[in-house]
Amino acid sequence: QAQLVESGGGLVQAGGSLRLSCAASGHTFSTYAMAWFRQAPGKERELVAAISPNGGSTHYADSVKGRFTISRDNAKNTMYLQMNSLKPEDTAVYHCAADRYYRPKPSSETPTYDYWGQGTQVTVSS
Repeated sequence: QAQLVESGGGLVQAGGSLRLSCAASGHTFSTYAMAWFRQAPGKERELVAAISPNGGSTHYADSVKGRFTISRDNAKNTMYLQMNSLKPEDTAVYHCAADRYYRPKPSSETPTYDYWGQGTQVTVSS
């Protein structure tokens, strides 16, 4: 059974940094495109960043470009999200997701993704 487990969330002041991790097991991690989504209270889950199976292609939401960096280490079956210059509006539960198909334009539709993690809370105080 495939499993994704996020870690690294927490409480940080505006302007601070956090690094999220997503550890994968139970599927061939290196063949899946991966993504980070986030969901704030009362809002829909939104795509934050995505990365191709070999890590050569990345995609970012406009709201995080220049501040967040997505990466992966296929030897460790782990994906990361480095978040810098955090803002209060970045507060949300962050989920990682796996898509068995690589799409040049990553999908923002949650049903597209095959596996999901339970999420990790990120809270940015002003």
